Amino acid sequence: MSAVPASRNAVRRLLSAVQHTACPCHGCRTGGSHSPLQAISQMRKFATPVEAPPIEKEYAFEVAAANLRFGEGVTREVGMDLKNMNARKVAVFTDPIVAKLPPAKMAISSLEAQTDLPFVVYDRVVAEPTEASWRDAIAWARQQDCSHFLAVGGGSVMDTAKAANLFTVYKDADLFDFINAPIGKGLPVTETLRPLIAVPTTAGTGSETTGTAILDITSMSFKTGIANRALKPVLGIVDTLNTRSCSRELHVSAGLDVLFHSLESYTAIPYTERMPRPSNPKLRPAYQGSNPVADIFSMWALQTTVKCLPRISKNLDDHEAMRQMLLAASFAGIGFGNAGVHLCHGISYPISGLNKQGPKYKFAGYNVDHPIIPHGVTVALPAPAVFQFTAPSSPSRHREALAIFHGTTPADPTISAIPDSEIGAHLFEAIARFLDDLGIPRGLKAIGYKREDIEKLVDGTIPQRRVLDLAPGIGDVAGVDGREHLTRIIENSLEY
Repeated sequence: MSAVPASRNAVRRLLSAVQHTACPCHGCRTGGSHSPLQAISQMRKFATPVEAPPIEKEYAFEVAAANLRFGEGVTREVGMDLKNMNARKVAVFTDPIVAKLPPAKMAISSLEAQTDLPFVVYDRVVAEPTEASWRDAIAWARQQDCSHFLAVGGGSVMDTAKAANLFTVYKDADLFDFINAPIGKGLPVTETLRPLIAVPTTAGTGSETTGTAILDITSMSFKTGIANRALKPVLGIVDTLNTRSCSRELHVSAGLDVLFHSLESYTAIPYTERMPRPSNPKLRPAYQGSNPVADIFSMWALQTTVKCLPRISKNLDDHEAMRQMLLAASFAGIGFGNAGVHLCHGISYPISGLNKQGPKYKFAGYNVDHPIIPHGVTVALPAPAVFQFTAPSSPSRHREALAIFHGTTPADPTISAIPDSEIGAHLFEAIARFLDDLGIPRGLKAIGYKREDIEKLVDGTIPQRRVLDLAPGIGDVAGVDGREHLTRIIENSLEY
C-alpha cells in the first residue's frame, strides 16, 4: 500500500498533543525535555492520516500575585516583617552597585535594628544573570542554611534570590532540572520554598509579584528561565524612594519592560484558547493567556507607562512620575504573571544572548565592563514588527493600544476610522515614534546585528515555548509556518 501523507491539520493536532503532553508547563508530570522537530519527523512517517484524540481547551484561569506594600520609605519596615515571620537567619541578596545605595543601606539598617536577627549578605549578583552567576549564588545559599530570603535590587537580584531559594530547598537538584522545557526538564516544584521578601529598586521587571526568574544560558546564546508560582515572593516592598538613584538610561530600559509586559499580556491569546487543559488544577501554568483580571492590570500599566516614562526621561526630578512607574511595574507584573508575555520577550532572549558573541554592543549608562543590552531594550527592538504581525488576531485590542499611544480613545475619529487591516501598520509607527523619543536604537542594525544573523536569532527564539505558545497568529512555531513568521518579524526589526 502506498504511503499517504497525513493532512496538515492532522500533523498540527498531533504536534500540539506531543509537544504539550511532553511539557510540564502544560500539564506533564514526567518532566522530560522534548523536541517538536523530532515529533514532526516521526509524524511524517505515518502511512495513513491519523486523527489525534480531541485536545480540550482551557475553561478557567487563576489569579496569583505576591502581597504588596506600596509607600514612601516602607523599606524601613522589612526588619520588622522578618522578625514577625520568626526568621531564624536571613539571606540578603543585592548587587555591588545597589549595596552602596540608600535602598540596600535602609534595608540593612532595618535588619540591624532588630535584636537577635542574624543575617548574611550576598552582594555578587550580576546584571543580566547567567548560568555561572546563578550557580555561584546557589552554592553560597546552600552553605548558609537561612530560613528566609530578602532581595534588594532590580529584576536580576530578585530572580537570583528566587533561584537560590529554590535550589536551597532542592539541595541535590541541577540547574536544568527546573529550567523551562524544552531547554531544561521543567520539573514541577512540589516542596514549599522559604519565605522571600522582594524590594525592587527599578520600575521594570515586576519580579516582586511573580514566580518567574530569568537567566542567560550562555552555552546556548539565549535567555530562558524558571516559571512556577512556588517562586513567588511572599511580600513585595514597593518603596517609592528606591528608584530615585537610577540613571536616566536605567529608568528608560526598565520602563520599556513594563510597557511590553503590559502590551504583550493584553494581546496574548485568550486563556480559553490555551491547550491542552491540565488534567489536575495544580498543573495549571502561571502563564495562562489574556484574561479579564490580568487585562485590568495590564491596561492601567500600559496607560501609565506611555504617560509617565517620557516624563522621567526628560526630568529625573519628576518624582511623581517615578512613583507612578513603580506602581505600573507591579501592576504589569500582576498582569503578565497571570496572562504571560509572547513574541517581544521570546525574540529578545537570543538578541541578548548572541550579543556577547556577535555585535558586542554596550548600552550607554550601564557601568559594566562587558557587552550588555538591557532586557527592556532587547524587548523593545522587535516590538513594532511584533505588534504589526499580531494586530490581525485581535484588531480591537490593538486599536485600544494605538489609542493609548496617541493619547486618546478608540472612539476618537482619528482612531475609529482606521480599517482593521491597517491597525498593525499604524501601531508599528506609533511604537517606533515612542521609542525614538526615548532615544532607543532604531532596530537591530543599530546595535550591530546584520541580515546574516536572522537565522541564528530565529533558532534562539524557537525553543522559547513558554512564551511562544501564547503568541497570537504565530501558529506552529516549530513547524513550517512558524519559522517563516519569525523570520519575517525579525527581518522587519532590522531597521525602521
